[in-house]
Formats: sequence, C-alpha cells, structure tokens
Amino acid sequence: MFARKAQRLLLVLTVITLVCACQGKKPATTPKQPQIIKSAANAVNDKSKIPGLDKSPMDMIYYPPEYPILKMSGKIKSLPVARVIYSRPFKDGRTIFGNVVKYGSYWRLGANESTEIEFFRDVTITGKKVKKGRYIIYCIPYQDKWTIKLNNDLYTWGLKVHTSGDLYSFDISTTPTNREIEVFTMQFAPGDNGAQLIMAWDSVRAALPITF
Repeated sequence: MFARKAQRLLLVLTVITLVCACQGKKPATTPKQPQIIKSAANAVNDKSKIPGLDKSPMDMIYYPPEYPILKMSGKIKSLPVARVIYSRPFKDGRTIFGNVVKYGSYWRLGANESTEIEFFRDVTITGKKVKKGRYIIYCIPYQDKWTIKLNNDLYTWGLKVHTSGDLYSFDISTTPTNREIEVFTMQFAPGDNGAQLIMAWDSVRAALPITF
C-alpha cells in the first residue's frame, strides 16, 4: 500500500515539474534580420526612396553594331572592335553649341559620368596608333571642328577633366545635320578600312574615323 502511494506521489510531482518547466520556457524567436538587409528592404518598399528615371539615360554601343545579338545568335565569336558607354542628354529647346556646350571648353560627350570608350584591339585614328584598352573620351568643340581626347582617368564625373591623363588627341571636322537631333547620339557605322564613330546633337554632326 505504501509503495503505491509513493509511486503516485512521484508521478504527480513529475507532472507538476514538467508543467512548470513548459510555462517558464520562453517561446522560440525568429532570428533578427541584419539592419542593412532591413534598410534595403524598406527602401524598396518605400516608393519615395526609389530613385526616378535619369533625365539623361545611359546607353551602350558596339562595333560591330548590335554585337551582343550577333554573339548570342552565333553569327560572331570574336571580341568586338570597340564599345562606348555614355549618357544621352536632351536638347529640350536649348541652343546647344556655343551656349550649353561652350566653344573651346571641355565637353564630356554626353552627361553625368565621363563617357568611356574601350578598344578590344589596337586601332588607328587619324593616322595615330591607339593601343587596346579603356579610355575616357571627351571633346573640345569649336565652330568648324572638334578636338577629341582619350584620357586614362577612368570612373570620374564628366564635368572635371584631369588633362594630365590625356594620351591621344584628334582633330575632326564637323558638318551641319539636315534636321535637329533632339537627343545626343553616338553610333558606330562602317568606314573606310574600319569604322567611324558618329556623334550628333542639335544641328551638328562629327565622325571619328577608326581603322583596324
């Protein structure tokens, strides 16, 4: 009889202990997100913090033209000859040359960051040998010609030019366009023994000859 009572008492004490332990146990918590992840998520969810479209959209051009499409379709396997990355400002009713773009002053050939050109092989421009590589390309415009510069000061804002990095200089003539070009445009086209980089805006057009 005594043994049975002792077993029952032990069972009751065991149950009471387990209940107390469960009640005192803290609920499992979800690991906290790192603050940087939460901040990024909040920025995406908050429309007021998402940057709007740039007024001067960035563009990229290749020679041969449409090189990525040609490569993906298997029509070309070699590297391109050249690539340009630039931003495209609008005319927006303004007089560009001699006003927005001053004659005799540095112009970044676009907007925002410095315009970049990359050659994937050695080329020749206006009789000068240019080594393959990546350069800033900018312009000093005049009424009848543009002076085009290649510079090695990469990844800079286009309004400030460090001329100590100038490596090459080329003078090219300009011609009037038959219509006003609203958005500054750079485009590669076939040329004599190579290609030409055509640059046009407002009512002015210039072409940089590239042979290879």
